[in-house]
Amino acid sequence: MANYDLVPIQEEVGLETEVEMKSYGGEKKHERKPSTEAAGKKHERNPSTGAAGKSGRAPPSAAAVSRVQTNEWESGIFSCLVKNDEFYSSDVEVCVLGCYAPCVLHGSNVERLGSKPGAATFTTNCLPYTALCLLGNCFFGWNCFSPCFAYPNHTAIRHRFNLEGNGEATAKSIGCLENIRMHETQREHCEAACDLATHISCHPCALCQEARELHRRLPHPGFTAKPVIVMLPPGEQSMGR
Repeated sequence: MANYDLVPIQEEVGLETEVEMKSYGGEKKHERKPSTEAAGKKHERNPSTGAAGKSGRAPPSAAAVSRVQTNEWESGIFSCLVKNDEFYSSDVEVCVLGCYAPCVLHGSNVERLGSKPGAATFTTNCLPYTALCLLGNCFFGWNCFSPCFAYPNHTAIRHRFNLEGNGEATAKSIGCLENIRMHETQREHCEAACDLATHISCHPCALCQEARELHRRLPHPGFTAKPVIVMLPPGEQSMGR
């Protein structure tokens, strides 16, 4: 029976230690065993995959679910003659136009929202609205096309003055706003759909709400006040002796 003499040779080959066994007869046997350094790296935590080392999606950031603070509208959608302020007479006019001449009210809203003369004229918005209104009433018996043409104005007012949408207002009224967590893009798509639904279901009321909001926040672009300088003649002068 041959006797073997163990001669350890420490050679670092990657993450393993090779132990060479030599015999007196010239025979060689090689045995590989994992080093303690490699064994420790197997249990090392991966910082990008979590505590257990398992791959998974990172939790959503706070910016993805955070809710931007918005302002309330000056009046509700059904608050035609509620506020008794300096705009009350204007609110009466808005209510009458919304019921009997919505094309005029829509053109005035878009022109006022443009804030620049010629940027969005009354004619270029009133005439297409009138054509769509006549087309819907002739073929379907109700004004079904004009709300789809006018609802982007509601969205533009929300964006300009950072106002809450109808979906957010409804969720706040029933007390479930804090439980709704969604991305800002998804929330905006939902509010745009709510704007369209509001115009389809209550189109005259939606036009009146937009007009009341614009009257209280923006002056009409055609009414540009300019300072007037008044020259007063000098008073009577007397020469003293």
